[in-house]
Formats: sequence, structure tokens, C-alpha cells
Amino acid sequence: MVRPERRTRTDLAVVALIAVAVLAGSAVLWFNSDARATVSETAAQPIPEPPAATGVPPTLTEAWRATSPATPIPVVAGPAVVTGSGNEVLGHDPLTGQVAWRYARDIPLCTVGAEWGRAIAVFRKTENCSEVTSLRGPTGVRGPQRNSDAEFGTQLLADGTYVTATGGRSFESWRSDLVRTQQFGMPPAVKNPGNNLTRPECTYSSIGVGDERIGAVESCPGEQGRITVLKTRPEDDEKPEEVFSVILGSTSAGIVAVNDKHVAVVLRDRSQVVVYNNNGSVVTTFPVRVGTPDLRANVQVESTAKGRHTYWHTGVDTIALDPGTLTPLWTAADTLGPGVGFGGKLLVPVPGGLAVLDAVTGSPERVIPVDRGGYTGPIQLATVGPMLLEQRGDTLVALR
Repeated sequence: MVRPERRTRTDLAVVALIAVAVLAGSAVLWFNSDARATVSETAAQPIPEPPAATGVPPTLTEAWRATSPATPIPVVAGPAVVTGSGNEVLGHDPLTGQVAWRYARDIPLCTVGAEWGRAIAVFRKTENCSEVTSLRGPTGVRGPQRNSDAEFGTQLLADGTYVTATGGRSFESWRSDLVRTQQFGMPPAVKNPGNNLTRPECTYSSIGVGDERIGAVESCPGEQGRITVLKTRPEDDEKPEEVFSVILGSTSAGIVAVNDKHVAVVLRDRSQVVVYNNNGSVVTTFPVRVGTPDLRANVQVESTAKGRHTYWHTGVDTIALDPGTLTPLWTAADTLGPGVGFGGKLLVPVPGGLAVLDAVTGSPERVIPVDRGGYTGPIQLATVGPMLLEQRGDTLVALR
């Protein structure tokens, strides 16, 4: 029979010291961890889907509002209206504005976007906007997360499949599990010195997405502007795939719209839009009135049972573009944003209200008065159920 091992007082003291050291180490790790610095208050019950809009109402009044400087446009994730301010992201019931869930960190927000039925929150660290968390719209439960190389001032552009984080020196795209599919340019920390050094001194003044393509206006030394179109998902995420890249001959250009066959670019110094094909050849040009662009967003792309629609705000007017050729179909003058489909019509923000237009012809039908309390700047629209959402600068306003 094996005799039991005898433990001395010294053995017991050593074991006790080891236990204390492990607990102390765990406490230090927890104290400095992201988990300690995170507040995640999920919804007690999922936010219910709101009823669909049955038509355009005769009047619209304010139902609720929230401060939201971190959302460039109204953010809708599933049934939730999502706002962002300071260091927290809130999911609201769209009908009442009641906060159903909350997610906060001890670091400030950079921006909030949405795709795949989830809100995507980007938080700021010392060197960049690197902390990315997705939150399920109905509940606020955390989904995939990642660290990124996104720059300060980044915005999130969604094309229905991928999300692209913009930047002046680099930009990158993610799929639904937040795995990066491409990175272009010179990120703050260069991991692969051989990656995209063809034009290392270039910066990006305008970026647009569509149909798994990215269009970027590059500003390069010794050039008069450049338009480059890339695949959002190349074969190798370390090797960007350019569809084409050509000189623009303008230093005040901006992306209008992108699809799988064309890209439209506005040359503001010429009051002209140029449409290129995938060979980098000019297909057509057309004149436009241009004003100071709203850098938050200027294009609304919608898919409905009647087809796909693309609306672009020039800074002065709203233009409906053919979704295939990106050529103009009609123009609504003196507007404040690109507009949004609602109740079978197109609503376009105008001074003093919302113009109701025929979505196919652009024919004006009436204007619904909206009291904006003296706000006269650009307006971005979105809808969820019977609610119309206006982003007025740093404020999100829900109308019904």
C-alpha cells in the first residue's frame, strides 16, 4: 500500500503563496482588460419589427430625437435605430425612441455604421480607430469583433455585402465576420512593406462603394487627380486588385457612384460628371450644378420590387441616376439631400419640409412641411417601418 504523501508547513505556505500570486495576476489582467472597461446592457426583449409604411402621410411631426454625432447618416440595424455619442452606442425602439440596449467603452467613439442587421461601432485608441465591435440590432448582443487600421475621421460605407472603412492614407474592407478582405494604401503601422507601394505618396479625398467595388479619388504628387477602382474582395487580402486607374485632370473631384461596370466621378472645377467603364475609358459626360458637398453621405441606393434606384445629391440638387449606366434620369432642384423611398414615393429633403416625388419620373406631387427649428444644413434620410429618420448634423430626429 502506498503511504500518503506528507505535507510540511513549508509546502502549504508555498502553495498559499502561489495561489495568492495567481489571484493577484488575474486581478491585474482583469483591471487592465477591455472587459473591465466595457458596459454591455442588452435588451430584455428583442426590439419588435415595426409595421410597414402603408403610404405617405399628409403630415409629419417629430416623435423623438437623440444626440448622435457619431452617425454620419441615420443608422438602422434590423428594427433598431442606432445612435452614437461620446463613448456609447444606443439601440432605440423606432416608434418610441426608448433605449432598448446600450454598449459603452472607456474610449471615445469614432463612428457607427450598419450592415448584416448589425450595428458596427468603431472606437478610438491612441493611434487610430482600431477597436471594432458589431452589435445585433434587435438585442445589442455582441457579434464579431476585430482590431483595424482605420484612421481618425473614418466612415463606414456598406455595399450590401462588405463594409469599407474610409481613410485619407489607407482604407480597408471587411466581410460579415469582420475578417478583412482588402487593404489599400499606407496604414499607420505597415505590416507588409511590399503591399501597394506603387503610389505610396498618394492620399484619398473621396471614396465610394457598390457591387463589390471601391472607387477612390487619389491625390498624388505631380498629378491632376486620379480615379482608381478596386475589387472589395481580391484573391489575396495583402494584394489589392485594381480594376483600373487613370488620371482625371482635376484636383477637385469626388466619387458619385460605383457599380460593377461603371464609376461616375464629379469634377467640381468643371461642373461636370464623367462616367468611366472598367477599362478606364470615358463613356459619357454630363453637366451638373455643384455646391459644397456633404461629406457625411451624398448617395442613396435602394432596391425595391420595381428595381434598383440611385439618387445623388450634388450639394445643390438631387439627381436620379440610371443604376446601370450611371447617367441622369431626372433632377430635383434646390434640395438638401439625396432622398429616400417611403410608402411607394420618393421623399427628398428641401428647405421647410420634404418633397414628395414620383420615384420613376421625379415629378413633384407636394411638400410635407417639417419644422426643423431653424436648422438649414444638409439632411440625410432613412426609414424604418412607418418612421422617417432625419440626420441633422449631430442630431437624429424621428418623424411620424
